[in-house]
Amino acid sequence: MTGTPPRAGVRESGRTRVTLADVASACAVSVPTASLVLSGRARELRISAAVERKVRATAEQLGYRRDTLLSASRTKTLGFVSDAVASAKLSGELIEGAVGAAHRHGFTLFAGESGGDREVEAALVASLRARQVEGVVFAARFPRLLEVPDGLRDGPSVLLNVLPANDFPAHAVLPDDRGGGRSAARVLLDAGHREGVHLIGTGPTAEAIDPRHIAAVARLSGALETFAAAGVEVESVRPCVEWMPENGYRATLDLLSHHRPRALLCFNDRLAFGACQALAEAGLSVPDDVSVVGFDDHPVAAWMRPRLTTVALPHHRLGAMAVELLLSRPRRDRSPTTVHHVPMPVVVGGSVRAVEHA
Repeated sequence: MTGTPPRAGVRESGRTRVTLADVASACAVSVPTASLVLSGRARELRISAAVERKVRATAEQLGYRRDTLLSASRTKTLGFVSDAVASAKLSGELIEGAVGAAHRHGFTLFAGESGGDREVEAALVASLRARQVEGVVFAARFPRLLEVPDGLRDGPSVLLNVLPANDFPAHAVLPDDRGGGRSAARVLLDAGHREGVHLIGTGPTAEAIDPRHIAAVARLSGALETFAAAGVEVESVRPCVEWMPENGYRATLDLLSHHRPRALLCFNDRLAFGACQALAEAGLSVPDDVSVVGFDDHPVAAWMRPRLTTVALPHHRLGAMAVELLLSRPRRDRSPTTVHHVPMPVVVGGSVRAVEHA
């Protein structure tokens, strides 16, 4: 068939309706970027003021009208399916953030847990769809590469702490673990640590880590690239099969049999707790003899003496962002997988000491 190519937009009641893709194309930005600007979340996600002004002006000029869950909801309900988020103490704030965001917009959120069973996951998603929820957040306790249930294709969805291992175009919300790795390294560099730096938990290279362990790969990559950019060579890396206190303890004992560390970067706070026990048994003081930095802002970090300096997991904000993104997406969004990273803030304790160089 030949003839004039169709105009941009979608035919609606005898006229052409401008789509979000039209606005994005006219501004030379991605569809997710245009969506976030028009949902009022540009500053939160560090989209420049210039881009924000351009998108808004173009949308007004083209006469774009948003067609999102928020603007066209029928049941005012959302679903939340996870492996074990609601019952896990450490990640419970994920669902708290999601519930809070849903309530702010007048939505009720129904949650279900699968215990990691894929058949249960599929049944939960199907049950929520049958109840005509407007959209589903599919979540995991910690960042993981997972096969996403096919039922999520039947309507709007957002992934939380999940990257799809199968062919599933979606929006995913993850902590910025790579940025967190950079921040952890920067804490030690800013304190003057350029020698005797050791890593506890993973490595020795990102390529050596199972790619399903998203956080470990990203944290190590961020830390190593920051040390390298500063001209600092990490003296050793101690991988651990698990990230529990006993693993950090044993790894640090092994480290002390070969090295005299000046600074430890531990890839979570439980590893750091075990590392500090080993240092104390060896007669080394934190931070006078050895500086220690952790990750996650686990409750144990606040109970350590001195209080552990750590890079926090923003659980509450992750959950809230997943719901906000779900509500702001176009109902017929077909954009490719897009990852939205949430910054990980540094919580300053007393476990890092500034050092001087002659």
